[in-house]
Order: sequence, then C-alpha cells, then structure tokens
Amino acid sequence: MLEPRQVTNTEQARQIVEERGLTHVKVGVFDQDGVLLGKYLRKDKFFSALEGGFAFCSVVLGWDSKDQLYDNVKYTGWHNGYPDAEVRILPHTCRELPMEDNMLLFLCEFTGQAEAICPRGTLRRVLEMADSMGLNAKAALEYEFFMFKETPESVRQKGFRNLEPLTPDWFGYSVLRNSVHAELYHQIMDLGETMDFPLEGIHTETGPGVLEAAIAVDDAENAADKGALFKTFMKVLAQRNNLMATFMAKWSGDYPGQSGHIHISLYDDAGANVFYDPSQTHNMSQLQRHFIAGQQKLMPEFLAMLAPTVNSYSRLIPGFWAPTEATWGVENRTTALRVIPGSNKSQRVEYRLGSADANPYLALAAALAAGLYGIKYKLEPEAEIKGNAYEQEHPEYLNLPRTLWESAQRLKQSEAAREMFGNEFVEHFAATREWEEREFRKHITDWEMDRYFEII
Repeated sequence: MLEPRQVTNTEQARQIVEERGLTHVKVGVFDQDGVLLGKYLRKDKFFSALEGGFAFCSVVLGWDSKDQLYDNVKYTGWHNGYPDAEVRILPHTCRELPMEDNMLLFLCEFTGQAEAICPRGTLRRVLEMADSMGLNAKAALEYEFFMFKETPESVRQKGFRNLEPLTPDWFGYSVLRNSVHAELYHQIMDLGETMDFPLEGIHTETGPGVLEAAIAVDDAENAADKGALFKTFMKVLAQRNNLMATFMAKWSGDYPGQSGHIHISLYDDAGANVFYDPSQTHNMSQLQRHFIAGQQKLMPEFLAMLAPTVNSYSRLIPGFWAPTEATWGVENRTTALRVIPGSNKSQRVEYRLGSADANPYLALAAALAAGLYGIKYKLEPEAEIKGNAYEQEHPEYLNLPRTLWESAQRLKQSEAAREMFGNEFVEHFAATREWEEREFRKHITDWEMDRYFEII
C-alpha cells in the first residue's frame, strides 16, 4: 500500500484514497497571511478536481485574518461580486492527519488570474528563476513560539490579559522543563515525523513558556510547505491539549519577540554548494557575496513580506535579538544576515530578520529573490559587521522601515520587487498591508488610555 509521502501524481492520489477506502479527503490552500483555509471533499469530487481543479470563493484573497473585507484590492471585491477562483490540487503534498482517523490532507495552489497573487505560487515563480540560473535552493525554517495554559475561550474571557504560560520564568535550553513536559514534546516530535516536517531540534527558549523548533532542511518549496504546516498544526496540537500556541511577533513588552529565521543555501546541477569556496575567507564564494549583497540591499524594500503585521514592528527594536538595520556578519547573531561558514554540505546564510508571524511562502520568497537579484546584478555587500551591530553606526540606507505602512510603501515603490514578484502581487500584497495598518489606526490602545486619559 502507498504511504502518503510516496504520492507524486494524480494516479497515485487516486490509488491511496481507494486503498484506504476513504469517502472524503481534506484539501487546503494558504492565504496571504499564511492561514490554511480548506474543506473536506467527497471522493468523487476530489477525483474530478485532481484532473481539472475546483473552485474556491475568491473572498479568501479578499479578506483579512479576521474575515474583514478589504476595500482596496483590485483582484476581488464587491466590484466584481467575489467570483470563484480556481485552484489545483498538488498530489505530492499528500500527508497523513494523525489527529483524524484515516484522513489525508492535500495542499492546493491558486491558478488562473489568482495565480499571480498566490503566496505559494509566488515562491514557485522565484524558484523557477533560480532554476533558469542553474541554481537549486535548499532551505530550513526555525520558529519560536509561546505556549499557554489557555483555550480560545479563556483568552477571550480574559481579554488577552493575565495569560498563564505553559512554564514560568526564564529558562532557555532547559532539560528540567522538557522532561517535566516530555509527553507534549514527544507529541510535537511525533507529529513532525508523521506529517513530514521533521524537527532537527526543539528546546525551550528564554522566556516563560517559549519554545524554539528547527525544521529539517529540504528543497525550498518543500521547506516552505513544512514551515506552513508546522505553524498550523502546532496550533491544532496545542488546542487539542487544552493549550494555545502563538506565533505573534511579540505578545508582551516584557519578553523578546518571536523569530522565524530562514537558512538558505544554493546548489548547482551537479549538487555542489555554490556558496562554498574553501580558497576564500570564511569559505565564502563570490556567488555567496553577491547573494548576501542582494539580500542586504533589498531588505528594506521587501520587509513587508517578512514583517507583515503591525505587531511585527514591536519586535524590531534594539537589544531584543532582532535586527534594526540590513547588516551582515560571520557567525554574528546581532546582524540581520548571519553567514555560517562550513563545508560543501553546510555553508549557508541565515536570514535572521523574519518574524514568526510571517507567511512562510512569502518570507522565503523574499529572502531568496533578494539574493538571486544580487547574483543577477553582481552586487557587492557592505563591510562585514564585527562585534555588536546594535551599538554601531550604519549607513542610513540600511535602516529598515519602522512601521507596516512605511514597509508597504517601500514594497510598492520597489522596482526590484516588481521584477522579481510581478506587478499584480506587489500591488495586491501592499494593499493588504495598508489595510492592516489602517485597521489598527481605528483602535485605541491601553497605552494611549494610560498615557493621555487623565493628564493631557
């Protein structure tokens, strides 16, 4: 009998459904916020969709993460009546759903007009550019996330205040904590193995109830699937244990923010790591220097794809393990880009800017496209940063936007973004980020009430 991760084509997708005697399967597509949206399909409908696709209401590309309708996007809206968008099923993404008895999940992509703004499709187009340059990208994603002894009901009853973390105090890399909660850790590791987002490592980070998980390296497209599925089903697993996991960039001003670091390496068709050159300092090839230069130059322009929420910018402040300028260094965790010297197998760059709340497809697309741009135009990076990057002065053009609105404007104005992602994507995604900022401005924060209510 076929195993889910052995499925590669439509014929095998049919075969595994028949072998298991399934009446329904689950299908899903990731929206611009990285949220998995889907449904159950009956077997005959699924078989038909394998050949010709199926329709998904385009509203999922026309509303925000709270189902509020955008008023500023061209693709879909009241102006065209929210027509259907076509999606294709991707047989090779077939996975077991261990929390559901005898159920399979298949991921999908938008096609037709919606393909230009589809997050997964956007990454795929960047990977096609890499392929045209004779390059194959590998990537690994890391996520920090907080776990709470809360439920969706309790956090709302508490107004998201006075939440109880899974564990108290600051205790990074704690064997005490992961031994006390060993059953949960084993559930997480087992889920990663079963659903094919295996974890190279998982440990407590510094802060109450915070964990960090490093997903195993894979080809870039698979790596993004794994990151997106990890975030989704970590929340599922937590809630099934009467816990909650959050990937907010920063949930409290008292603790460091939550990152979504991206490790990238490039290989040629012969399987050689093109970043690796043992004749050069730090084993950095000229191609890796160009790649880093592109990432550095375009980081301020692509920031909205890596820091996509208002909350993302609460993390990007000095002294909290998050970069504030587009800097690079060798084995330097205070810089935005960390070159990791190694072998033909391990030479890579870590894009440390990304936050945990980013859409994995778009974050990886941005990090990779910027590097390819640097290779294409043979850019050279600024001088390597040694020591604490937070305490050093940097050229003004390396400063990152400080707000989501500013990031959206930089993306819209970026000729490089339009070249690498297409006009349709840039216009649509920038508009969704402008909406996000405008929605935030409608609300009064606790900080404003405390600061101004009595005194001003």
